[in-house]
Amino acid sequence: MTPSSHPPPTAVWQQDGEGVSLTLAGDWLREGPAVSVTGTAPDRAPTRYQTDALGSHDSTLPAFILAHLRTLKAPTEGDPQPAPLDGLPDNLRCLLQLALAVPEDGGAHPDIRPQSRLETIGNATLSAWQSGISLLDFVGQAVLSLGRFVRGRARFRTSDFWMTLQQCGVEALPIVSLISFLIGLILAFVGSVQLAHFGADLYVADLVGISMVREMGVVMTAIIMSGRTGAAFAAHIGSMKANEEIDALRTFGFDPFDFLVLPRILALVLMMPLLTVYADLVGILGGMLVGAASGIPPVLYWTETVASLNITNASLGVLKSPFFGAAIAISGCMQGMRAGNSSAAVGEATTRAVVTAITSVIVLDSAFAAIFTLLDI
Repeated sequence: MTPSSHPPPTAVWQQDGEGVSLTLAGDWLREGPAVSVTGTAPDRAPTRYQTDALGSHDSTLPAFILAHLRTLKAPTEGDPQPAPLDGLPDNLRCLLQLALAVPEDGGAHPDIRPQSRLETIGNATLSAWQSGISLLDFVGQAVLSLGRFVRGRARFRTSDFWMTLQQCGVEALPIVSLISFLIGLILAFVGSVQLAHFGADLYVADLVGISMVREMGVVMTAIIMSGRTGAAFAAHIGSMKANEEIDALRTFGFDPFDFLVLPRILALVLMMPLLTVYADLVGILGGMLVGAASGIPPVLYWTETVASLNITNASLGVLKSPFFGAAIAISGCMQGMRAGNSSAAVGEATTRAVVTAITSVIVLDSAFAAIFTLLDI
């Protein structure tokens, strides 16, 4: 029999004094014609089924019946029980009974009702509040872990700490060098074009030097470490959580916070000042290269840079760098510890770690700028 010779599927709803009946006929096949429905589906289950003219069928038929039964109000205690599936073939009746015995997943039909503006504001407020509480809780655990470290009670492998220190320091030098050098070039190019109108080309050394040591050196280094090291922290710890390695640490009596988070925070806090000083020097070197191309001798450029800087200016960026390092490490480790147990969740945690770390760096830098302005530094 060819597909075109299959009798079309039909469903006829009828209501009489005896209840509701559903007459099913034809071949219910996915490759066959569309179902022809006669009558209006009532708001109650059929009391009987007529299947004398029913031919072959596949999952199309139980899906049609189940879709109607799922729309009915679930019976409560004291209500009459749903009518039996009388009249259906034995195999189909058993299949529907099994499907109806399992509650439908609440997420199968998501609420598509648009939220009001008040609901949107309320949900955003609750989400921000919960995020703030989680952050405070994680920072508190970091402080407690640091206290255990000072007292000599924190347990972690020294080899892991040195390996993390190397990843945060020496292995980050190439990308820090490149970005800092280009930033110095850009500042010098922009400054020299403007200062040339006033015959003050030499002061490009002041512009690049002060910009690098106060802001650009430490901020660009922090952003680089956020995308490089903060993401690596989140991915590493998130993968361990997905593989249940963190649960194994707890089983063996190790505190996962001391074992995984503390070494990373210490390593990044220690290396950020050194990377900041290195970035400042490389940025000044980039500016010196532009100055040499503009006719400023390197010795004169360096002398002007040293004369424009003092201990206060030179130390501001270094002073901020440990706080930036702690913010980056906490952001990466926190997102990794709170990642889900799947590869997709690890990727999402890595993305959140980068966003959180960069945002934290910018917020902290704004706070430091306000404090330094109030202190007239």
